[in-house]
Amino acid sequence: MIIQFNRNIQFTKLIKAEGRLREFNFRKVNGLHEELFTVDVSDDRGNRIMFKMRKEGNEWLINSEQSIPDWIRNNSSRYNEAIEEELRTS
Repeated sequence: MIIQFNRNIQFTKLIKAEGRLREFNFRKVNGLHEELFTVDVSDDRGNRIMFKMRKEGNEWLINSEQSIPDWIRNNSSRYNEAIEEELRTS
């Protein structure tokens, strides 16, 4: 009998977007054949915006079925850096 353990990776980063620091919550989704993170952040009204980031090649790209505000899309390189930094240190 083989027992396999998968580490849960979740972390929070403060990232400046649209002129202010915002708290982005990242969580790695385990059990899939592809590498995937879910990310959520609050907008100015306190509504949660959730989106997914998928690894394509050597970078993490936003992959969402819903429309996402431009202030989120414009900072995708910062989310990529945050994920890569966390994976290196964990």
